[in-house]
Amino acid sequence: MGCFAIGLLCSRTWLGKVADRHSRKLVILIGTLVAAIAPMGYLLVHSIVGLAEIRAFHGVSIAAFSVGYSALVVDLAPREQRGALIGYMNLSVPIGMSIGPALGGFLQHSGKQYIPDGSGYEVLFLISAICGVLALLLSSQLIESVKTKKKSTKDLSSSLVQRDFWQLAGDPALLTPTIVLLLIGLVFGTLASFLPLFVQELKLPFNVGLFYTIVAIASFVVRLFVGQAGDLYGRGLFISGSLICYIISMVLISQAQTSTDLILAAIAEGTGGGILIPLVLALISDRSYVDERGKVFALCLGGFDLGIALAGPCSGSLVMVLGYRWIFALAAILAFIALVIFVTQAGRNFSHSLRFALGKTSDIYSLES
Repeated sequence: MGCFAIGLLCSRTWLGKVADRHSRKLVILIGTLVAAIAPMGYLLVHSIVGLAEIRAFHGVSIAAFSVGYSALVVDLAPREQRGALIGYMNLSVPIGMSIGPALGGFLQHSGKQYIPDGSGYEVLFLISAICGVLALLLSSQLIESVKTKKKSTKDLSSSLVQRDFWQLAGDPALLTPTIVLLLIGLVFGTLASFLPLFVQELKLPFNVGLFYTIVAIASFVVRLFVGQAGDLYGRGLFISGSLICYIISMVLISQAQTSTDLILAAIAEGTGGGILIPLVLALISDRSYVDERGKVFALCLGGFDLGIALAGPCSGSLVMVLGYRWIFALAAILAFIALVIFVTQAGRNFSHSLRFALGKTSDIYSLES
């Protein structure tokens, strides 16, 4: 699982540059091609090292697709509808996350019927590879409009600014959302790593798969309207609300005694995730030029990837000492720190940051301002 995040981290910067210098479509094709190849690799390797290598290679698929796809959607979206369209186009994520685990379990179980001497995973990975091939075929039909391709050459303000990755990383307008995503990546990684073990320790009659299904449903529902609301009332208010949802979710899990507590935590976590990712993508799109947007997405989403990669090792070393409840309490503290950073650092000074985070003023870093 950690190697998947390593694959993401090691490829995002390069893929962001390719998206800016060549085309979004090329990066999307790279992502879908890797998604088609990687599942078959799991069937061919017979060692932990080989599995780790394939897993890291598989991480390139998400890195490429998320950067290319997000940049292309933003390029095609009118500024006044950017948040809404990002929210709508990202509905595919919770749909896939809700269907995938259940479908994977079904395919693994039913695969044994068709391959008696097999483990069932043969059918699972074959279907996964076929899905990747279909995604590749569909991606090959994408058409980047002439307007999108030539936009960076026509945009005078964009052509005057050629910032490299480290200059972008040092820009306060982009550094703050990157740090916020890093902290939430730690929260998300902790949740994914230790929730099943925590539920097992509690001895509750609760299917952990139900938790993730509820998360996906809540994320789907909130994405239907939050993007449009962000366009109307500003990104800051809703990003602040999403971080509060993460805090509530982690507090509920740390104090959970019943299945109802976990269901409420899932609703809060899904709501927070459904708001945060689309609105942060819209925020950093507002703050970046067209011909650097691939690098910007790679930077900010790389913060989220790094948080997920660090969560398992860092939290795992503390579980043996603190126990699961304190680990989720620590995750709540991390989400609270993310909220404090956003509320105090999202603008050029404390006063403006606070007003922006409460939806009382516009984004001073937006290129439209």
